[in-house]
Amino acid sequence: MTGKQTLVAGVDSSTQSTKIVVCDADTGAVVRTGRAAHPDATEVDPREWWRAFTEASDGLLDGVRAIGVGGQQHGMVTLDDDGEVVRPALLWNDTRSGKAAGDLVRELGGPAAWTEAVGSVPVASFTVTKLRWFAENEPALADRVARVVLPHDWLTWRLAGGEPVTDRGDASGTGYYSPGEGAYRRDILARAFGGRTPELPRVLGPAEAAGETPEGVLVSAGTGDNMAAALALGLGEGDVVVSLGTSGTVFGVTEAAPADATGLVAGFADATGRFLPLACTLNAARVLTATATMLGTDLAGLDQLALTASPGAGGLTLLPYLDGERTPNLPESAGSLHGLRRGNMTPDNLARAAVEGMLCGLSAGLDAMEAQGLTVRRVLLIGGAAQSEAVRAIAPIVFGVPVEVPEPAEHVALGAARQAAWALAGAAEPPAWEMEAQVRLERPESGAAGEEIRGRHLEARQALHGVPLEGA
Repeated sequence: MTGKQTLVAGVDSSTQSTKIVVCDADTGAVVRTGRAAHPDATEVDPREWWRAFTEASDGLLDGVRAIGVGGQQHGMVTLDDDGEVVRPALLWNDTRSGKAAGDLVRELGGPAAWTEAVGSVPVASFTVTKLRWFAENEPALADRVARVVLPHDWLTWRLAGGEPVTDRGDASGTGYYSPGEGAYRRDILARAFGGRTPELPRVLGPAEAAGETPEGVLVSAGTGDNMAAALALGLGEGDVVVSLGTSGTVFGVTEAAPADATGLVAGFADATGRFLPLACTLNAARVLTATATMLGTDLAGLDQLALTASPGAGGLTLLPYLDGERTPNLPESAGSLHGLRRGNMTPDNLARAAVEGMLCGLSAGLDAMEAQGLTVRRVLLIGGAAQSEAVRAIAPIVFGVPVEVPEPAEHVALGAARQAAWALAGAAEPPAWEMEAQVRLERPESGAAGEEIRGRHLEARQALHGVPLEGA
């Protein structure tokens, strides 16, 4: 490190852990990293996030000039008049508000009314549904709430002090902020929270600073995890990210605000002033681990089995709703295996069907993106399951477009660091950091196999769940 190097830091406060990267502000090169675990729960005292940040950053931030926070989207953090936490935060993956989501969708007039109002149809992950559950089930505690913030907002506030702030990207996942209008819908907030209208954080611009730490380190606005990952990857027109973590997400960037009345695509804002249409499935990498366990092997063994089978898995089709899926068109459901014949009931075919089924669920997200006017020209495959040999071999077949795999990296933390560098520079555009090396996966000469696999998957969904093929 030279004396002239300017350092910035990015924080990824995720469901499982806090990860921090310290980067060169000009190039994005990672200088050092830190990590600390979070409690394994769907409701967490926010002070655990601060504990993890303190542990992960111990001795790490020397010389850092600016810091940004990327946080898990949607969570509900409630504060009283003194800024104290009223109850443990409900995280995005806490599904107790599933009924509340359905009630709110009906009350406002259905999915189309929601997309017109806020660009998305709320499901149990959205903050607005958690507030409805809170108001109905813990009214005495709800009466104490003076302010509602998101996980990244709370951490940014702890760093910078002053007034709680947010950014349009993370705010767009609440269900009471309209990214198209760039404004809160306080009427929806009041409807959800039993007539209560708590204070909400001020929405900052993409490169606007939230303040400074007591040590004089600039704190950027921060953003949601998916928005931070998009910023790290420098998404352009036609680029779509498929992220294969415990859950799976599909997202890209657009200049116009999307509005998908089917509810398959959430119309979020991004961290640059554009928009971030996003589709999500609860079941991604967990499909592979569950199938490996059933077959009595590990993930490496599952790869070997899946690569032994032919495309199409001998006619087997897995609908991998192993933890249920909840969308306006698909109520909570269980997984199912279709096309069983005595001749295809083999471990290798089942392993292949698991990989193809997982990827078909994400391919449906690509179809939904294109229905919103986003032309998919390239898929960037990230997340833990992107390292699977079988996933890498099968993804280009199922997706039918060029697929590239960036080098493994903490994309959320890197995006938060890039935002911090942007705020520090005060420039019109984020810094042009060097892109990571990417592995371009081999594509089949013919798309026939992929079309057949996707077709059988959609037919199975229609037969079992009555989901229309159009936009499914």
